[in-house]
Amino acid sequence: MRGMFRPGGEQEEEQEINVTPMLDVVFIMLIFFIVTASFVKESGLDVNKPEAATAVKKEKANILVAISGTNEIWMNRRRIDARQLRPNIQRLHAENPQGSVIVQADKAANVETLVLVMDAAREVGVDVSLAAEET
Repeated sequence: MRGMFRPGGEQEEEQEINVTPMLDVVFIMLIFFIVTASFVKESGLDVNKPEAATAVKKEKANILVAISGTNEIWMNRRRIDARQLRPNIQRLHAENPQGSVIVQADKAANVETLVLVMDAAREVGVDVSLAAEET
């Protein structure tokens, strides 16, 4: 039975709300936000960065390299060997040529390890910055 009968003999039709256009709009918005979202890449290690009065926030950095207090090198949430550093930076730089390398070195890390990471990035031809806390 599609409709209901009224006392006067008229038939009342049921009204349905069509939600298809609303779902189309929601899916289009979801796709838009997924495509335009900038995903934050993490080095995979929490470091105690030194403080600097001249620290400036960089927007286009996409290659993060972390150096722990025990001189371990981390990229993309995994520990890597110093020999793997240059090929990894080359691969990530090929994915986004406008990006740069940010080195997050712990206060207790050796300068030798820091220079090793910076040299590997410069050999690839990528801009290198050192991460610091703002004072």
